[in-house]
Amino acid sequence: MKAPLITVDNLCMDFDGKRVLKNISFEIGEGEILGIIGRSGAGKTVLMHLIRGVEQPPTSGRIIYHVAACGTCDYMDVGSSAGKTCPHCGAVLSAMDVDLWNEKDDEIRRRLMRRTAIMFQRTFALYGDDRVIENVLHALDDINYPQEKSINRAADLIDQVKLSHRMMHIARDLSGGEKQRVVLARQLAKEPFTLFADEPTGTLDPGTAKVVHAMLIEAAKTNNMGIVVTSHFSQVIEDIANRAMLLVDGNIAKMGAPKDVIAEFMKGCDDTEEFEEAELGDHIVVARDLVKRYISVDRGVVKAVNGVTFDVSAKEIFGIIGKSGAGKTTLSGIMAGLIEPTSGEINVRIGDEWVDMTKPGIDQRGRATGYIGLLHQEYDLFPHRTVLDNLTDAIGLEFPKELAMRKALVTLKMAGFTDDKSKEILDRMPAQLSEGERHRVALAQVLIREPRIVILDEPTGTMDPITKIDVKHSIMHSREEMDETFIVVSHDMEFVRDICDRLALMRGGKIIQIGKTDEVLAILTEEERKIMSQPQA
Repeated sequence: MKAPLITVDNLCMDFDGKRVLKNISFEIGEGEILGIIGRSGAGKTVLMHLIRGVEQPPTSGRIIYHVAACGTCDYMDVGSSAGKTCPHCGAVLSAMDVDLWNEKDDEIRRRLMRRTAIMFQRTFALYGDDRVIENVLHALDDINYPQEKSINRAADLIDQVKLSHRMMHIARDLSGGEKQRVVLARQLAKEPFTLFADEPTGTLDPGTAKVVHAMLIEAAKTNNMGIVVTSHFSQVIEDIANRAMLLVDGNIAKMGAPKDVIAEFMKGCDDTEEFEEAELGDHIVVARDLVKRYISVDRGVVKAVNGVTFDVSAKEIFGIIGKSGAGKTTLSGIMAGLIEPTSGEINVRIGDEWVDMTKPGIDQRGRATGYIGLLHQEYDLFPHRTVLDNLTDAIGLEFPKELAMRKALVTLKMAGFTDDKSKEILDRMPAQLSEGERHRVALAQVLIREPRIVILDEPTGTMDPITKIDVKHSIMHSREEMDETFIVVSHDMEFVRDICDRLALMRGGKIIQIGKTDEVLAILTEEERKIMSQPQA
């Protein structure tokens, strides 16, 4: 390993009297990419936040950064730069060990924090109405980069993440993978020597994710930057990491070569439960010639959905697949009543009556939306409300306390939690849960409304393989026990193969093929197979 950049020494963290990190010790070298893998709730995100120095301090233990600091200005670099000349003022850099959570000098701590950066999961944190180059310029302004040099620096950063051909595009009009690369350019603008990537590609299709992975590897090499990556997906860790760590219930269960750590992680991943073939009912959704056009400053008229016709039967699990930009999310928004189509028709059966979703009003679209649940890939929970409140009164469901708890526990189990875990998290705030746990609470938030139709937009994006099995079983049980109908929008080919009765394949806003799952998967192009085959162990 190269010279150490960070030393983590006997780190422990407690929440509400429960120890979630237990005597964690390891080092990260300069330029090293460390992958952290583990199930939801294992402690990955908590560990990352502690190393970065945000939220609350550890219960015990230390995190030490080995840096080289300038005594004249506020510049800091990796420890191996000690003795070199400061690129900002010309003074000599001196070696310094900074005990992150015990540092008495607040200015030293602030200087260190300014040289770290993070890429969050499930959020792109961009100025949506600004152009790509403007987003990067904002990041340079935040660090007081000289204005006379900022245009060229922003262009260099955009070129580094290979987005020069999107420099003048409006950020909201970019694909998910392009947005994530803009986020990376904004973080690199800070000239960090440590980058934290928390499930950075969990909701991207695998082909796009590989592009972002390559950007991270290149950034580590170019900037001699340490990177800490968390993921539930073994392929992400294999693609990026030099070393890997497996966390199990707050302990380091194994550390070493990524393949060895992943093999240990996948032990006990079993999916043997069988389900009877469902008896589907009459049509519950019927769409004919749906069109949705947008006007884009950069691209003119964009036909996100272009003449789509399909139907869904009651109790069916209907999948919509396709590459990024195919129109899947726009179509799911139309079905949920959130997006009004430009033309065409879509009708939803409520009881024995059909409701026209193209017509506003409480007797039309408003009547149907109360029976349609949507879990969007960029879901949100109320951060200052407990899990119980998020599932009940925070979304307008008024239950007596006893009934609310009973209903919440049943619904959390449907979303993949065990009985014990459901009881354990009821009084927790979302920030005290892992991302995978928050995702399942968001799914429970949809299910507790007792919808007739549930639309899931990338439901497995941040789930570990075992949790994914739990959620798959939850969907199957919900279909069997509650007569639910599911529409699944996903890049995860293994998930849709296991769970969907039929698939619709979209390309360029059109449905190319509808049919039995295996039949549709069989006609994918080689490019689509590479792009849409979700990384698995």
